[in-house]
Amino acid sequence: MVKVSPQVLRHGLRAYNSVWQYRADEWCRLEEAAVRLAGGVSTDRPLSMLTETVEAMLAQLQPVERYWAFPGARGFARIQRLFASGDHARFARTVAQVNRALTTESYRHDGTLAPVSGDLEGLDDAPAEHEATEDAPTRPYFEVLVVEAMTEAQERALRRELRRWRRPDDQFVYELVIVGSAEDALIATRVNVGLQACVIRRQFTHRSGQHASSLTSLVAADVAADLAAPTTEERVRLLARALTETRPDLDLYLMTEIEVEGLAGRLGQDFRRVFHAGEGSLDLHLSLLDGIAARYRTPFFSALREYSHRPTGVFHALPISQGKSIINSHWIRDMVDFYGLDVFLAETSATCGGLDSLLEPTGPLREAQQLAAKAFGSRQTYFVTNGTSTANKIVVQALLAPGDIVLVDRNCHQSHHYGLMLAGAQVTYLDAYPLNRYSMYGAVPIREIKARLLALRRAGKLDRVKLVMLTNCTFDGVVYDVERVIEECLAIKPDLAFLWDEAWFGFARFHHVYRRRTAMHAAAAVRERLRRPGSREDYDHYAEEIAGLDDDALLDRRLMPDPARARVRVYATQSTHKTLTSLRQGSMIHVFDQDFDQKVEETFHEAYMTHTSTSPNYQILASLDVGRRQAALEGVELVQRQVENAMQLRDAIDNHPLLRKYMHCLTTVELIPGQFRPAGIGQPLRSGLHNMETAWGQDEFVLDPSRVTLYIGATGIDGDTFKRAELMDRYGVQINKTSRNTVLFMTNIGTTRSSVAYLVEVLVKLAHELDDRIADMSLTERAMHENAVVRLTSSSAPLPDFSGFHPAFLENDGAAEPTPDGDVRRAFFLAYDDNLCEYLTPDEVDEKLDAGDAVVSATFVTPYPPGFPVLVPGQMFSRQIVSFLRSLDTPEVHGYRPELGYRVYTTKALEIAGG
Repeated sequence: MVKVSPQVLRHGLRAYNSVWQYRADEWCRLEEAAVRLAGGVSTDRPLSMLTETVEAMLAQLQPVERYWAFPGARGFARIQRLFASGDHARFARTVAQVNRALTTESYRHDGTLAPVSGDLEGLDDAPAEHEATEDAPTRPYFEVLVVEAMTEAQERALRRELRRWRRPDDQFVYELVIVGSAEDALIATRVNVGLQACVIRRQFTHRSGQHASSLTSLVAADVAADLAAPTTEERVRLLARALTETRPDLDLYLMTEIEVEGLAGRLGQDFRRVFHAGEGSLDLHLSLLDGIAARYRTPFFSALREYSHRPTGVFHALPISQGKSIINSHWIRDMVDFYGLDVFLAETSATCGGLDSLLEPTGPLREAQQLAAKAFGSRQTYFVTNGTSTANKIVVQALLAPGDIVLVDRNCHQSHHYGLMLAGAQVTYLDAYPLNRYSMYGAVPIREIKARLLALRRAGKLDRVKLVMLTNCTFDGVVYDVERVIEECLAIKPDLAFLWDEAWFGFARFHHVYRRRTAMHAAAAVRERLRRPGSREDYDHYAEEIAGLDDDALLDRRLMPDPARARVRVYATQSTHKTLTSLRQGSMIHVFDQDFDQKVEETFHEAYMTHTSTSPNYQILASLDVGRRQAALEGVELVQRQVENAMQLRDAIDNHPLLRKYMHCLTTVELIPGQFRPAGIGQPLRSGLHNMETAWGQDEFVLDPSRVTLYIGATGIDGDTFKRAELMDRYGVQINKTSRNTVLFMTNIGTTRSSVAYLVEVLVKLAHELDDRIADMSLTERAMHENAVVRLTSSSAPLPDFSGFHPAFLENDGAAEPTPDGDVRRAFFLAYDDNLCEYLTPDEVDEKLDAGDAVVSATFVTPYPPGFPVLVPGQMFSRQIVSFLRSLDTPEVHGYRPELGYRVYTTKALEIAGG
């Protein structure tokens, strides 16, 4: 992603956040201009100006095209020569062919460049005309980056040498992108999402020899300086690691003529293979294909597909197995018409015949989970077929025993609360920063987490603190600095475990900026930092600095864990079905726990058995396997497109004169208070990739660009009504999250530019209708509308903090400094006795509070929206909570019965609990 140069802006074009999107649009604009130039007609400007425009477009594309195989630097140079020759008709025809091939991706068909081979005279390097018929399967196509300074003749020879090893039965086909410098290699991996492998050869330069000023900003200054290492070996090592940091999915290969055996021993861990350059390229060719085949494999999906094609005799459970109970039916054959036969052929309850058991995987399911672990950067990955709600309960039960203390964001998903109740843990709820104007919460500041840990340490309870549970990113897109949270907490409690609920963040692994704030990447980074040479000396110096500081002082400084004591124990739960490709309820648990084998493996297995069905849905498991393949091979491309679509949506809304009148997209400034943004950048991505990387590297909280929170207060329509009555019922626009004055749009890897355009079209229609309706309002109607606007644009009742557990559910251990951790399990099951509960209306709650009596919730009370529990079992009502609940516009409040009120404990119940 990059902002293109000012020259583009001078031509009246928008600024882009991804080079691939700019490139695609620029080719379309170039084709349009070329056709007009060839026709000798220009309705709005002299032909000389049109010629200058085409020349400027070619100049803008030139530094970009060298990072793609098609049409490539040499092919693009020939297009430029056609333009310079004045043969505008042939130039326009060639540009049209190239643009058509790029738009339809026909150039990927068996790797041929046939769409332009005629006009470009075969490009000298292009393979023969595509011979496959329309019915023949298309082999997946990818591109390989080669890093070496070469002459044009050497490049041509290398391409021909590798092409001669191609065979018709190869599973894949590839083309080369050749660059001569480390800087160009890093740029290529950022802009060309089709790269799947990189071959580094010894002879490459440090800096790019091209003047690509708008692209060199993609290479961080410190990385660029490091790549100027004095020895070739060190430069190779640094480049390999920089490429891995940017694109961990790339297969890296090294080719050298000198001391290949020694280099293999010293650098082998950074490369998939090390080759001697003088021994031919067949091994390289085969290794390139094998590397892609390893990621392309889908062990369980393939096993299930093979099973579905075998005749079987079912004398077991599941009558629907292989469709038998359907295809022989007179009444439900329409299921086959709707779903297709294959889905039923793949239905089975067997765990043999090439298949596997989810509870004790030893075959293809185990392999599929191992491939997922590699793709997502975990040590172990487990598939879950009934959603992240179950995944959260599995992890909680595996890590916690009754009486253990856990710190958890009070606004987390309800599955965490129920999981803690089942585990019997003592719960300390953490408060996120509030956004009262929008009736939503942000995230939990690190200061809040540290303060609770330090308080527990003073109370002598730190040994019982086992887990911190946080949501990353939040529903509204607030993302934590995961490394900082882990490090500072480990500085206080070295063996603390972390559960990061990444239900809506599974895609983040496949974007180079997002990745650094994911749980698995952060866990690996913290472990690497603790192990690096010099970490002991750094910690000793830090320990001297903090010696004698009190807890208040520790809250105001960055804490450092002791590398001799700290253990990295991180878990992440992800809803694959929400942000990547999977059938509904397909989720994963990722584990990066140094103590897993010794401390957790047995309890994890028991927890997994407790919450997992013995009859899991094999279709969901197969979709997780295929979804992993897609993420591993094209996740980078899909996530870049997802982010670019979100930015297109923001620009279309905020730059539209009518839409601006009634709504706007909330920015980082509006959703993250200034004290959590030391970088001070208000709109990181909109102001360029460098600013985004700066903010994501420094700020405590950042905003996920793919979450677009639309503020609609000026419409006078509350969020729930806008969602249901306007977007969904009238236009079929599906969204999930709303607040009283916002609606949340989320782009995903399935979002298309057409769907973005449709949403903008719908919003404009609604704005026009509202504009017309307001113009025709009577004075009374206008006053009512203005009152609605004032109500929605003014701050509501303050969002309530956690009021605390009733003393009956707190530990009475005589500690000098009581801690707020409560027993949710005891409070939850106490409510099973109806004689100990009663219902109170809001007015009756007020009366009891006025009388000084405690009112304690017997259940979870959760408004939708915003969807967080305002009350949990055992929590006391407060005036702030009652006021907030009264101010809600939402018709749906779980745990509240309008005809009865709130379910609370009787005085007798509290006496029993306290006794």
